[in-house]
Amino acid sequence: MSVQPNLEDEILAALRKIGRAIDLRSRMLLHSYGLTAPQLSVLKTIARLQPVIASEIAKRVHLGQPTVTGILNRLEQRGLIERTRGARDRRSVLVSLTAAGEAILTGAPSLLQDKFRQRLAELKDWERTQILATLQRVGDMMSELENAPEFDSMIAVLPDVAEAGPRQESEQVPAQVLEAFAESLAPPGTATISDVSPSA
Repeated sequence: MSVQPNLEDEILAALRKIGRAIDLRSRMLLHSYGLTAPQLSVLKTIARLQPVIASEIAKRVHLGQPTVTGILNRLEQRGLIERTRGARDRRSVLVSLTAAGEAILTGAPSLLQDKFRQRLAELKDWERTQILATLQRVGDMMSELENAPEFDSMIAVLPDVAEAGPRQESEQVPAQVLEAFAESLAPPGTATISDVSPSA
């Protein structure tokens, strides 16, 4: 007699499915543009708010401060951002895009998968609003842990997975799968990371 999954199992499976799709999209972006989804999200946030401090970036993209600091370091090494001291408060460090950073954002792809965006556009307005409200509520419910007193001490000893290194070979997305999406992610004439930044 088979055991039916309970509600918690089904919720967890759905979240894992979403997480896997986001991870695959991020790896496709990295393959085609040289930027992961978190890096592209940080660049877009800087473009909207610049000059902006790192803590505000972390707040807007919902990533930990150490993760954002690592992303900013990599983006600065590629010549896509610059960090300067504040004119009024020399202790504050402001982040802005460089000309290369602005160029890479020109025609940058969506962080969402094209097929998902297409199916989302086919829904009625109230359906899209309902999806957004549900996802926001789930996000709020799951992020309540961050307000717990033990969160800071716990997160300090956990590995940071938002910008994790390459997976084991058995877990990696096959190169041919990434290459199959490369042209759709990078239309002819669109700048890529190799076009606008020095080689690492």
